[in-house]
Amino acid sequence: MQNDSYAFTYEMSVRDYECDMQGIVNNSVYQNYIEHVRHEYLKQVGIDFSEYTRQGINLVVVRAELDYKYPLSSGDSFIVGLTMRRESALKFAFYQDIFRLPDRKPVLKAKIIGTALNQRGRPEIPEALSALLPATTV
Repeated sequence: MQNDSYAFTYEMSVRDYECDMQGIVNNSVYQNYIEHVRHEYLKQVGIDFSEYTRQGINLVVVRAELDYKYPLSSGDSFIVGLTMRRESALKFAFYQDIFRLPDRKPVLKAKIIGTALNQRGRPEIPEALSALLPATTV
């Protein structure tokens, strides 16, 4: 993994209570990890998730694609890489990868598609968010 290939990276560690009876991170916990990193990224680029909500703008996930590659265990450190792109006029996507540290073994590959809903509940991407969204080349 190259850190410069992502718009944002964030390091985390597995906590004991996130593991299932098999001693590995429960599959649903990975969604918590990548959601946390999306929120941290938005904060860093000046998008205040809670302020949007107060204004009646809701950022929502409409699709989540997760490919599990290798399990994490208690105490493992890992890094999440994130790149955000426009998918269409009304949708954006977060491309996120998790790599175990220090060996950078691929753990998870995700594509999270979202939109913003305005005060009337209709899809509408706010100007500040739109400015962050280069067109996808996929």
